Amino acid sequence: MSVVVNTRTLSAKLTGVQRYTQEIVNRLAHRVELVAPQSHLEGVAGHAWEQFVLPTLLRGRLLWSPSNTGPLMVSHQVITVHDAVPFDHPEWLNPIFAGWYRFLLPRLIPRVRRIITVSEFSKTRILEHAQVDPARIIVIPNGVDSRFRPHKDQEHLNLIKRLGIPSCHYVLSLGSLEPRKNLDRLLKAWELLCEEVPEDIWLVVAGAKGKAQIFRDVFFEKLPPRVYFTGHVPDEYLPALYSAALVFVYVSVYEGFGIPPLEAMASGTPTLTSNQTALPEVVGDAGLTVNPFSVDAIAEGLRKLIGDSALRQTLRQKGLERSLQFGWDSIAERTWTVLREAASE
Repeated sequence: MSVVVNTRTLSAKLTGVQRYTQEIVNRLAHRVELVAPQSHLEGVAGHAWEQFVLPTLLRGRLLWSPSNTGPLMVSHQVITVHDAVPFDHPEWLNPIFAGWYRFLLPRLIPRVRRIITVSEFSKTRILEHAQVDPARIIVIPNGVDSRFRPHKDQEHLNLIKRLGIPSCHYVLSLGSLEPRKNLDRLLKAWELLCEEVPEDIWLVVAGAKGKAQIFRDVFFEKLPPRVYFTGHVPDEYLPALYSAALVFVYVSVYEGFGIPPLEAMASGTPTLTSNQTALPEVVGDAGLTVNPFSVDAIAEGLRKLIGDSALRQTLRQKGLERSLQFGWDSIAERTWTVLREAASE
């Protein structure tokens, strides 16, 4: 059996989709052939290569397209669809990008052998927008790298100094800073709360800063006290950044999966997250979940975690145990089983 993997997107900036693809293909490299353009192609050029050049390279072999898209003319194919954002929230995307996916996916999904998705939530959203037998949609979650684990205090101190974080005691928020990550409500919740908590506890927001859309819906004349923006954090710093945090908060309003809470739990950090979309599937009973549309609920969740050391210890232990269910080795094997079955049809 021969399987070809469409790795066109691996040359793009590292995001959750690229991490998913890289982790699995690293483990299946001896079983599959990787195919990508000879040079990095973005936008229309990349999609044109995928639709018209990639099919000519297959020679009857099964294709796995792991990044939300694939060539429409190839039915002998498995695709991974991570979420249904182009349908559920096209306003968050470039209009051309959203329009292309809204055209492509309802036509591609019914044609291919199998569809892998990363949560039961995403499966329900795919079924809402594409006519396909539910049995052909296989849920296989994302994973967490073994780099994410509790780190030693000295590693914490070195990182805090390197990033200029003002205190060793901080609540961490991490993720791409965009409207669905709900930064505006988090900042409002912190404003309600910050005078109640010890003065050495800060809110640290990690991610690229300076983008106008981040603050589009934030109505502060100035930021609340004790908020620190790190800017972009290199990938190699993330394990210690999670591990050093008192609490991790991730109150996104929409996720097809949500890797950061899983990474935080694997790092031994008590986690507060949204009770919406796929996030409850990720944290189970190992995290505290709140309504992300309620500033008061976010503030109360933070208040509980910051003020209750016993609760933090309970969630720390539960998070470490739960994260063991999401090893990339087993996820790669489950993915290979789907590919093998599809190739044999």
